[in-house]
Amino acid sequence: MKQSLQLKLGQQLTMTPQLQQAIRLLQLSTLDLQAEIQEALDSNPMLEINEDSEGGNSSDGDTESAGERTSESGEIRDNTMESQEKNLEEPAPAREREEDTPDGEWSEDIPTDLAVDTDWDDVYQASSSSSSTSSRADGEDIDFESRRTTTDTLQDHLRWQLNLTPMSDLDREIGEAIIDAVEPSGMLGQSIEEIHSGMQTAHEELEEDEVVAVLRRIQQFDPPGVASRSIQECLLIQLNQYQDDSIAMVHAKQLVEHHLDLLGSRDFKQLMRKLKIKEPELQDAIRLVQNLNPRPGEQIGTDTTEYVIPDVFVSKVGNRWTVQLNPDIAPKIRINPDYASLVKRADSSSDNTFLRDNLQEARWFLKSLQSRNETLLKVATCIVEKQQGFLEHGPEAMKPMVLHDVAEIVEMHESTISRVTTQKYMHTPQGIFELKYFFSSHVATEAGGECSSTAIRAIIKKLIAAENARKPLSDSKITGLLEEQGIKVARRTIAKYRESLGIPPSNERKRLV
Repeated sequence: MKQSLQLKLGQQLTMTPQLQQAIRLLQLSTLDLQAEIQEALDSNPMLEINEDSEGGNSSDGDTESAGERTSESGEIRDNTMESQEKNLEEPAPAREREEDTPDGEWSEDIPTDLAVDTDWDDVYQASSSSSSTSSRADGEDIDFESRRTTTDTLQDHLRWQLNLTPMSDLDREIGEAIIDAVEPSGMLGQSIEEIHSGMQTAHEELEEDEVVAVLRRIQQFDPPGVASRSIQECLLIQLNQYQDDSIAMVHAKQLVEHHLDLLGSRDFKQLMRKLKIKEPELQDAIRLVQNLNPRPGEQIGTDTTEYVIPDVFVSKVGNRWTVQLNPDIAPKIRINPDYASLVKRADSSSDNTFLRDNLQEARWFLKSLQSRNETLLKVATCIVEKQQGFLEHGPEAMKPMVLHDVAEIVEMHESTISRVTTQKYMHTPQGIFELKYFFSSHVATEAGGECSSTAIRAIIKKLIAAENARKPLSDSKITGLLEEQGIKVARRTIAKYRESLGIPPSNERKRLV
């Protein structure tokens, strides 16, 4: 076989580093984007935070602001003039305060001669406290999040009470073993036999009754019901702490001690027959039991509050819905003009090459950020145009929509739409929702139309909220009610939607009125 050389022409898609960076920024959440921008600021000397304007990201002056606004029809409005006017107006009050301050006011308060070892706090005592007091009086600058009531774990909370309880060294060691066996829910994760056998290696003469005695003392600690061996014991401990000898309390203790399984199955007729009481008395007893906490340990913990930062704001101006990006989701950055001016075209030195490479990377990064904002704005605007009924009337008016519908309108691939809607949130008059919330499958109606699965969930939730508590609606009954509204849904589909809403079945929703 003879060897030869041939030339062929062809096209091939290649993922350039710039495209890879744009795709990676597109799928980042708000917190991840802020971390990515901070990393770029730390690694690239050409990038700096733009503190002069409140617009968006900018480069040498040719990059558009990332804080642009768009209307429902997609019209872009720049807020550069508004931000400049705001910046010009803000320093005016400060200048007025400086002019109103008499000359020499501060110099009269500062002594002219101070000892060598004089501290600043000797002259101005509690200056920080006075400033904080004034800020509290104005109702501003109060960090409630840092003033949490407790940051200890459940074990730390129990050990603190154990150290305050007078007992022998052996009992204290037993208490430590019991506290170590307490689960985060507050229940005892090991049996008394296991705790006793574990301590017999160091204390051969230890009796099991001694472990039980220490357990009784720990069960009186806060929170009530902690270190219980069962749900029944946990509820009884909480009931016994009430100084109440009423008939309802007596019935509640009998209910928990002997008939907790019947209460779980909501067999109220059997409960009234067992306890030999009537319905009003049973209602009072059940009300006391419902006020108890079967997981007392969850009250103590170091849980932190997580806040959702919306990426897009939707509001109605006149008769039109407007969409705008959140300008505070990321710091405003730009290319440092002083460093950029140091780059020389004909110079091939290592320093100039370093500056030129960083300048190019900074421009790519800013362009990727701008592309991310524009794509997010297009997709959000398309969603708002499609789901105006939801914005006006709520989830029941949600229209069926899939990724392909938005991809055709914005002329992008479905994978791009999936990336831009993941972990991105929209602030609407109905609340804050993830962009993926607006995408749902459809169910056919008798009229030949389509109904969104989100709308069906909202209807199911509304029907269950208005049901008779004595006779809750079954899944079959809900299916019939939806058919009366022209929506064809199978019973198993109703059960799936109900479980996704966290609603228990009809036998568990039954209760006394």
